[in-house]
Amino acid sequence: MGEMSNFQLGVIGALFLSVASSVSIVICNKALMSNLGFPFATTLTSWHLMVTFCTLHAAQRLNLFVSKSVDLKTVMLFGILNGISIGFLNLSLGFNSIGFYQMTKLAIIPFTVLLETIFLKKQFNSKIKFSLSLLLVGVGIASITDLQLNFVGTILSLLAIITTCVGQILTNTIQKKLNVSSTQLLYSLLIPSSNS
Repeated sequence: MGEMSNFQLGVIGALFLSVASSVSIVICNKALMSNLGFPFATTLTSWHLMVTFCTLHAAQRLNLFVSKSVDLKTVMLFGILNGISIGFLNLSLGFNSIGFYQMTKLAIIPFTVLLETIFLKKQFNSKIKFSLSLLLVGVGIASITDLQLNFVGTILSLLAIITTCVGQILTNTIQKKLNVSSTQLLYSLLIPSSNS
């Protein structure tokens, strides 16, 4: 029983840390771009990638995961698509309120499922479809009531949704094809010298 209890505490702690760090990053980014007038979304994206690089490099050195070789073409495709996605998400945050940005991020989930259903003929059970329908209704209500909605921000959010959905589907496909974890794939993108 003790192992299960420790596992549940670990999951709860990891979920809390994930949500807290995600919300903190969004609030800090919004403050930088809107309140402090930092207009360089691409620079902000590169800083995020630099922190990711340092963290992954330290984790690999501490043997928290084993790096795997991924071919250059796959790494380039993965990197370009995910870089564009992150760039559009940061630009979207710069032009939209935090609420609308969070709704954009939530909308990624049902639209990914929709693309997988249409193009990959993937099947999802009725519980998942019902949950996603509720999520979409909530996103719609929150978006309509957001007073800071604007044309440029909406276009950037749509582009962020599209590129992120395609990026997630591509990432999942690459992981299955090459039998790599998301950490190993990201590490191969950020540290290409390990891809000998």
